Amino acid sequence: MEMKQIHSGRLRAAGYDRRTRTLRVEFDDGTVLDHAGVGDEVWRRLAGSASAWSYYRDNIEEEFSARRASATTTRPSENPLDALFRKD
Repeated sequence: MEMKQIHSGRLRAAGYDRRTRTLRVEFDDGTVLDHAGVGDEVWRRLAGSASAWSYYRDNIEEEFSARRASATTTRPSENPLDALFRKD
């Protein structure tokens, strides 16, 4: 899932998977939550909000179930440029 950097309140990044309707949010303390059942419009509003932290707290945090996810799933395990410089 591609993550969009967001620096608003405690939010640091967010991403959305349309196929599974899953919103992933990463907080400044490294916590990552996946919210289930989130629609496209909610994602668009969060991603485009001038105050993403307030939008998240008011419209997502209590409205959609969440489960803790691994922070490593938000970042690639290998830099894509490594393949260019790898000596096989």
